[in-house]
Amino acid sequence: MRETLVANPILGTSLMAVPVTALYGAISALLTLALGLNVSRLRGKYNVFRGDGGHAELQGAIRAHGNIVEHVPILIILLLVAELCGGNSTVLHLFGGALVVARLLHGVGYIQGKSAIQIPGALLTYALEAALPIYVLILRPWS
Repeated sequence: MRETLVANPILGTSLMAVPVTALYGAISALLTLALGLNVSRLRGKYNVFRGDGGHAELQGAIRAHGNIVEHVPILIILLLVAELCGGNSTVLHLFGGALVVARLLHGVGYIQGKSAIQIPGALLTYALEAALPIYVLILRPWS
C-alpha cells in the first residue's frame, strides 16, 4: 500500500488516508443503521418501546441489529490496523467485501428466519474474526 497523506487545512496537519477502511466502515455503518431503523419500524408497528413484547419478528430484528453491533467494530478496527500496517490493497478489499457480504447475509437471514442464509453469514464472520487478526500478525506491526 502506498501511503497517501491528506492535508487538513483546519488543523494545519496532514492525515494518513485509509480508503479501504473508510469504504467498508461506511458501508457497515449504513447496514447497521438500516438494521436499527428496522427495529424502530417494528417497535412502532407493535407499539412496543421496551423489550420485544413477545413478538418473534421484533425479537429477530433486535438480535440482527445487536449482532452486527457486536461483531463489526472489532473487524473494522483490525481492517484499519492492517491498512495502517501496509496491508495489500487487494487483500484488504477481500476482507472488507467479505465483511459486508457476511453481515448482509446474517442480517437478512436472521430477519427472514432463514438459517440457510443466516448460517453462512455467521460462519463467514467467524472466519474473518480468525483470519484478519492472523493477517495483522503476519504484517508484524511491532517491527
